[in-house]
Formats: sequence, C-alpha cells, structure tokens
Amino acid sequence: MSKKCKKCKYTSIGGQALIEGIMMKSPTKGSALAVRLPNGEIDITHMKDKSIKDKCKFFAIPVIRGVVGFAESMISGYKAMMLSADKSGYADEVDEKTGETKKLGAGIWATISVIAMILALGLCFLLFMYLPRLAVDGLKLLFKVEDFSPIVRSLIEQSIKLIVFLAYVIGVSFMKDIKRVFQYHGAEHKTIFCYEAGLPLTVENARKQKRFHPRCGTSFLILMIIISVIFSTLAQVAFKDIYSNRIVWSLIKIAMVPLICGVGYEVLRLCGKHDNVITRIISAPGVWVQRITTKEPDDSMLEIAIAALGEVLSDEDKEKFLPKPEQAENTEEKEEQNDDI
Repeated sequence: MSKKCKKCKYTSIGGQALIEGIMMKSPTKGSALAVRLPNGEIDITHMKDKSIKDKCKFFAIPVIRGVVGFAESMISGYKAMMLSADKSGYADEVDEKTGETKKLGAGIWATISVIAMILALGLCFLLFMYLPRLAVDGLKLLFKVEDFSPIVRSLIEQSIKLIVFLAYVIGVSFMKDIKRVFQYHGAEHKTIFCYEAGLPLTVENARKQKRFHPRCGTSFLILMIIISVIFSTLAQVAFKDIYSNRIVWSLIKIAMVPLICGVGYEVLRLCGKHDNVITRIISAPGVWVQRITTKEPDDSMLEIAIAALGEVLSDEDKEKFLPKPEQAENTEEKEEQNDDI
C-alpha cells in the first residue's frame, strides 16, 4: 500500500448508478446527480437530504440507523432514478410518423413507474417468501423425511433466495440499458476508490482503480441473505410451533427484515472502515457478486462519476483532489497523444 493510501481516511461518501448518470451522497453536503444529457453535456442537480436521524437522536442509534438509512436511500434512490431517466432522454417518446422526440408527461411516467414497482414487489414477495418454503416441502418429499432441523431449513431457504437473486441479476445484465447502468456502477466505485487512495480525481487515475468496493449495495444484499440464515434459525427455534402456520410465519419473517437490515448495515459499515482478514472474508461474497453488477466503464462514464463526486466534497477536498482547469487540459492532451501512438 502506498503512503498516500495509508494517509487516506475512510470516507462515508456513497453513490448510486443511475440511467446515464451517477448520484453521489455525502452526510455533510447532501446528494448530487450528474447525468449525461442527450447533447453530450453533463447536467448537475443537487438534492437536499433531510434525514429523520437529524431530528431525533433515537434513529441514529446503531442498528436502528441502518433501518432508517436503508428506507431513506430507497426513497432518494427512486427519485434520483426517475430524474435521471427524464434528463437523459430515456423516458422520451419518439413519434413514429415525424421522428420527433416528445417527453412523456410526468404523470404518465410516474404511473408507469408505480405500477412496475407494485408488480416487482409482488413478484419479490412470491419468489422470496413462498418459493423457498415450497422448496423445503419438495425436498422433504424427495428425501422422505418428516422435517429438517431449523438450521437445514434456513440454509435451504436462503440458498433458494440467493439462486433467485443471482439468476435475476445475471438475466438483466444482458439487457443493453442495464449493462450501461452496471458500467456506471463500476465508474462510481473506481472514482470513490481514487478519492480514498488520495489521488487527484482525473479520468486517468480513476481508470486504474478496482471496480469492486466492500461498501457496495450489492454486498449489503448478500450480507442480508447470510444474516437471514442466523435470524431465521433462531426464529424457528423460538417459534417452532408457529412454523407450520405459513401466514403467521411469513409475517414473522417480514417483521425480521428491519432487524436484518440494521445488522447488515452495521456489519457493512465495519467492513468499510477496517481492512483485515476478517472483514475481507465477510466482504468476499458481495465482492464476488459485484463481478456481475459492475462492468468496466468507459471514460465518459468516469467523467460523470468525477463530476458527481466533486459536488459533494468539502471545499478543502475540492481544492486538493479536483484538478485545476489547466491540469485538466494537460491531462486531456496527454490522453489524446497516447491514443495517437
């Protein structure tokens, strides 16, 4: 590790890949969206983050803050995704007769999005709640056993969830639009790594960084599945007489989701702050899955990531990490020369 890396402090800045853009989020500077417009320019939008944790200290308690943070990130992430779709032209409608591009009405686009979300949540509920239970019942018939132990049941159920999740992610990764989102995801990680390494935020420096980050949302989802094995096993032991009641047991599993989110958040936060053998082992499954959810970005995507990150840095860090206009011009000339060779 270089001296610069050793001096670099852990950052709580996080990001999210959007449609033709990236959102960067800082606890002190709020959120900034950088989106590539249809004309090629970069549009910057600032979002004010009002967290309930700032109003009530109770919601800032460990574990509870993870539940609140997850809920708030889902809401802000949805808003950012809709905004990026609108600005990038993704939500535009092309007239087949004239070839002219028309914006879909905000109400129509919002309605389509809400319907899609409801259908997705319903499908997730069926796949993640009932399919694992059906798999357990099927295996009991296959092996001709009356029942499995709580730990075996939990392992089977969570394995099915993991398989469904991976199958979904692999499937959508072949879609052109999703692949570009995954490339922006890679650009987000590379840029944050560049900042954490104490390097100037240039395309050239960001390009050299890894695209797998331990604090990624993908790692969070995988951690939730792993932690679910522990909590599900304990719940089956504590409520063994209720397990046979599918409706009640489903309600118990839903009630456990916030707790699992909170614990997963704290574990992921710990892994992001410390780099040792234990944290690497914990982060490993999520990092492996990032080979699917992140792709190598092109330079234009790295430009977007740098633009978004630059907007949420402190004034001191902007001066330190963002290249001056003259430096940026020199870097561009150098890259052009390298391309010509």
